[in-house]
Amino acid sequence: MPAKASADVRKRKRSSEAKEPAQKRARSESGDESDGSSETDPQAEILLMEQEILESKKHYNNISKLLDIAKAYKTDPEERYFEYKDVLAELITDEELGSPALTLAMRMLKSEAQHFDDARGDFVDKYLTEFDDVRFFGLKSIKNIVEKPEEDADQDELFDDAFELLHAIGDVPKKLESYHLEKPSKKAHPLNSLHQHQRQGQDAWLAVMKLATTKDQRKRILEIMATDIAPWFTRPELLADFLTDSYNTGGSMSLLALSGVFFLIQERNLDYPSFYTKLYSLLDRDILHSKYRARFFRLMDTFLRSTHLPAVLVASFIKRLARLSLSAPPAAIVFIVPWTYNIMKRHPLCTFMMHRVLRDEEAKRAMEDEGYADPFLPDEADPMQTHAIDSCLWEFVQLQSHYHPNVATITKIISEQFTKQSYNIEDFLDHSFGSLLEAEMSKTVKKPPVVEFQIPKRILLPNDAESGIEDSLVAKLWDFA
Repeated sequence: MPAKASADVRKRKRSSEAKEPAQKRARSESGDESDGSSETDPQAEILLMEQEILESKKHYNNISKLLDIAKAYKTDPEERYFEYKDVLAELITDEELGSPALTLAMRMLKSEAQHFDDARGDFVDKYLTEFDDVRFFGLKSIKNIVEKPEEDADQDELFDDAFELLHAIGDVPKKLESYHLEKPSKKAHPLNSLHQHQRQGQDAWLAVMKLATTKDQRKRILEIMATDIAPWFTRPELLADFLTDSYNTGGSMSLLALSGVFFLIQERNLDYPSFYTKLYSLLDRDILHSKYRARFFRLMDTFLRSTHLPAVLVASFIKRLARLSLSAPPAAIVFIVPWTYNIMKRHPLCTFMMHRVLRDEEAKRAMEDEGYADPFLPDEADPMQTHAIDSCLWEFVQLQSHYHPNVATITKIISEQFTKQSYNIEDFLDHSFGSLLEAEMSKTVKKPPVVEFQIPKRILLPNDAESGIEDSLVAKLWDFA
């Protein structure tokens, strides 16, 4: 019996030993299958590594593996994409495939621009302007990227991107309430300080302004200086160099820098003694035809509104605009006359210019014999030395015979009593020649105008001598032959 029992035990041991290799083989086979599935399914492998990272710190090496996978995933499609674009560029020169290749290339270009703008717009709307902490670090990152760009970075492209992002942020936040991450508990933390947020915006804008090397870039900054940029500055005097340099440049650049320079003079006591001299120099024929004309006149009305300005200075601006109105477009004259009315109501000492009566008998005889000599010096650069206060506004009398009925009508208010308190300048600033013509054409004609009963055959050229028809006045005055 014992021998038999021991034999049974040996049999059982052998059977169990025989089964173990089979189980090991099964495990190895299942392991091979799992390895094979991980090779064929990279997403499952990524999920497994992420789960292991969450379970234990021992698997933190998986982070570098995940970064390598992400980098390979990113670069490979990009390389294929650029190769495809190169192929299309080569095919454009082909006679048969050139047209479809060009069509595909333009579609790709359109798609690139659309998706990039959409992504940037979503980032600005959903994160940059929504969360205070994202805005804080976003401004800080823009400043760092602009100040330390990559070696092969395009400066113009860098300026455009940074400018668009900063412009999209808009106004300075009034309160700090929304945070994407957990709000810092310490009150002294920079994220809880509105002053620090404003400081980051100031530093970012200063970095972008240093990139503005071209005239167009400086204009883009100056156009939003007073509304979007200056409010971010805790120290607005830092804008002084940029604004004064732009103001001294002349032309449209000076027009755009006007509001910023005046803000610094008024709020930060900027010492700019030649401000009104420079403003006076901007009054030329070009300003009346400029697209910034309405903006300039709004600012000029603000600058000359103070009743503490010398009457001699104000008279120079009035006389200069009156002289320019003789050759100005009707839309500009329609503004100049009401503005002159308002400025004279504010500065009564200038009303002597409207109708100056000569009381000296010798001066009267000299004017009758030799004509009137206007004492105004149009070429004088200093508005305090033009002698405009000794002149009169005879230009407005001439404009009362202007060909445009609106101009002729509105100019007559200077010759009438000043019973109206003031005119609303905004009603006259946005007029153009087209709007004036449309308003005139839309009027109902009560009395038909008198016209020629015979249509002349020639207007610009002289008539034949044999015809016996007298030449028109235009043909007599000018020779178009």
